[in-house]
Amino acid sequence: MTTAATPPIRVLIADDQMMVRQGFTVLLNAEPGIAVVGQAVDGHDAIAKTAELAPDVVLMDIRMPGLGGIEATRRITEPADATVKVLVLTTFDLDEYVYEALRAGASGFLLKDASADELAQAVRVVAAGDALLAPSITKRLIAEFSRMSGAPRAPLKDRVAGLTERETEVLSLVAQGLSNAEIAHRLVVAEQTVKTHVGRILVKLELRDRTQATVFAYETGLVRPTGY
Repeated sequence: MTTAATPPIRVLIADDQMMVRQGFTVLLNAEPGIAVVGQAVDGHDAIAKTAELAPDVVLMDIRMPGLGGIEATRRITEPADATVKVLVLTTFDLDEYVYEALRAGASGFLLKDASADELAQAVRVVAAGDALLAPSITKRLIAEFSRMSGAPRAPLKDRVAGLTERETEVLSLVAQGLSNAEIAHRLVVAEQTVKTHVGRILVKLELRDRTQATVFAYETGLVRPTGY
């Protein structure tokens, strides 16, 4: 239950279809601890409404007229002091969208056919600073990385050198999709210790969240996709 000490997660819904916006608004407003504070009809509107309403999470459609969701996501998350999380929603389970949305700064990626419970949980997950990828999206994302050619970019690879051996190990496990609890079990350490390592990794690498950390780990070659 929402109390004065725990304000609701503020959500902005950006989609060019009115029925989608209204449907998501009804679904999310019915969930405890979540409040839809506004709607946007395209990317430009999403940027303006984000600045005006200061939501915690933006549900961002990818395909919108004018300015699309990927570029809007990039502009919203680009400022160094940006705290808003973007959860990308799409009907299209396509590799190019997954990769570009995550590189643009999205914290999560969910298909529009997700249930109301899955949508609400996704909002809570990204608002808490964790990454969220639908299972089918995760497989396609890894497949995309496996197709990437060329050597890791030197500036990115140099940044890995600033991590300790244990931090590098934790980053590798994060990129493989393990939760903090699973990493703690794997390394035989306390879960809080893992949280501390993840926090230090994000600070050292100047990354926003676990999603960016995953992208970084693959782009630098720290983790290599297997089995795809």
